[in-house]
Amino acid sequence: MQLRIGYELIYSFPRSTPIILVLNVHDSRTSDIVVPDSLTIEPPIPVTGYRDSFGNQCHRVLAPAGRLRLTADGVIRDNGKPDEVMTEAWQDSVEDLPEDTLLFLLGSRYCETDLLSQTAWQLFGGTVPGYPRVRAICDYVHNHIVFNYQDARPTRSASQAFQEQAGVCRDYAHLAITFCRCMNIPARYCTGYLGDVGTPPPFPPGDFAAWFEAWIGGRWHIFDPRNNVPRMSRVLMARGRDASDVAITTTFGPNYLEGFKVWTDEIPE
Repeated sequence: MQLRIGYELIYSFPRSTPIILVLNVHDSRTSDIVVPDSLTIEPPIPVTGYRDSFGNQCHRVLAPAGRLRLTADGVIRDNGKPDEVMTEAWQDSVEDLPEDTLLFLLGSRYCETDLLSQTAWQLFGGTVPGYPRVRAICDYVHNHIVFNYQDARPTRSASQAFQEQAGVCRDYAHLAITFCRCMNIPARYCTGYLGDVGTPPPFPPGDFAAWFEAWIGGRWHIFDPRNNVPRMSRVLMARGRDASDVAITTTFGPNYLEGFKVWTDEIPE
């Protein structure tokens, strides 16, 4: 299958403002790209690219005062298969974990392992290590948080989501990541496109999505506590410790978001 993916973001800036953008399809999907999701900026301004410490594609721009439109419209191939489920995946002991996974055991801006460690062990200490434990965490988070776009708050942390029992996809991911790390399972935050292919209507407005990956069975596996079922048409953009590492735009000054559109639609081959 092929997916049309893209976005339109419209900002208004009172003065010249630097921005970091993390909006490209991840390199792991490069071979699937049919039409590149090239960034277009109106009015045209210089753009420079770089890689962050997690290997994500990033861009830097200096937005002029006034209205700025960011858009991309690409096409990518997808295998049409739902997320892989590996029920036999084991949990490595900490001393056997690869060094590059250890960072994802630690607390971070939105994932306060120090505040939720005791709770995690009380809730999940009796579960079977490995896939069953991560599955139990996702089931708990899915049922604990009530999804509502009106409850979105960019400063909400995992411990706050646990206490408030409300949030959006990033809050589900942050809480599940935190519980995994508390249980000595490396977990990293993912952001990208997730369409409604294979799900019944009515479909909500398009948006970027958040999920996470847990290190079990000797590699990273996708988990999505917000939807809590295997989904297709998932297109990764970036990975990090939590949402603070992979914000789609980081602006270094005041601004107003005038428009926000995202699309992930199946198209005929």
